[in-house]
Amino acid sequence: MIPETMRGVYLTGHGGPEMLEWRENIPVPCPGPEQVLVRVSAAGVNNTDINTRIGWYASEVTGATGDEAGDVEAGGHAGALDFPRIQGGDLCGRVVAVGDGVEFLLGARVTGPINLPRPTDEMPTAYIALGSELDGAFAEYCLVEASDIYDVSVSPLTDVEIAAIPCAFGTAENLLTRAGVSCGQSVLVTGASGGVGLAAVQLAKLRRANVTGQTTAAKADIVRNAGAADILEREVAPSARAFDVVIDVVGGTIWPELIRGLKPGGHYAVSGAIAGPVVEADLRDIYLSDITIHGCTYQPISVFQRLVDLMNAGDIRPLVSGTYALQDIGQAQADFLSKTLPGKLVLLPPSEGAK
Repeated sequence: MIPETMRGVYLTGHGGPEMLEWRENIPVPCPGPEQVLVRVSAAGVNNTDINTRIGWYASEVTGATGDEAGDVEAGGHAGALDFPRIQGGDLCGRVVAVGDGVEFLLGARVTGPINLPRPTDEMPTAYIALGSELDGAFAEYCLVEASDIYDVSVSPLTDVEIAAIPCAFGTAENLLTRAGVSCGQSVLVTGASGGVGLAAVQLAKLRRANVTGQTTAAKADIVRNAGAADILEREVAPSARAFDVVIDVVGGTIWPELIRGLKPGGHYAVSGAIAGPVVEADLRDIYLSDITIHGCTYQPISVFQRLVDLMNAGDIRPLVSGTYALQDIGQAQADFLSKTLPGKLVLLPPSEGAK
């Protein structure tokens, strides 16, 4: 039986953790045509959830992620948000109800990307985000379009592990795809001990690239275990012209050295700026070396389909450093921001413990 109301977390506006409100009377949505209602088993914690909460995506904000952004109106990645909003783009759950025209079986275990492609002729990279433009997984139930989710019932990964994949691995696979990472290339991954960084190391290794992970000495072994052959200490500049590709989620003051670390004709791909979004560039370092820069957010369907194939085959496995009850989201986000825990943190809703 599906209840009329559910428990979950509302984001009521931009600001600190006090903007996250635990509610026990949120209406459970009903699936319409081509829609699926999913009972959430687990939901990952991501930078984008925190960035959206504090309004970090507003153009007037120039600090590192996690810094309080202050009073902003258009603080979502696509501008102003409708509040209250249920966040949570990392979904793992089971189908409990379907609308007309849906072929998913009840009970199927499903997941899907956080950035949902909505391309048009006028905007070929248009997308919307689960947990931003649409209510997400920080509740007992989540309503999704059937075309946006994938069956991972056969995957040997646990619910918690699957919930750690969509944002981190989807972002990483998109970065590698856009940069054209291939066998034998030398690849530098910044922020290599975080969720996206560890995923990028693991996925680049699967492509048989030679991976260097940038991280602290304390987390070096974790990054090596994910597939890095070499370690570059955090905030240490790479050697000039050492890499075919730089995969960056950090930005900040070291950015010019990342560009100089690329070989002529190299590729720089970025999907984050945890050390700060405003960087200084010498355009000569870019055009004289024929460097290609890729800004990566839109994800074609083929990117996530590859991850689904890898999940179902058991060929990827995220590092999960901790799980939390959904109502403890404030503590989970604080621990996430501390950057002391590698990999991912995952929230568990009260309706069902994840296996």
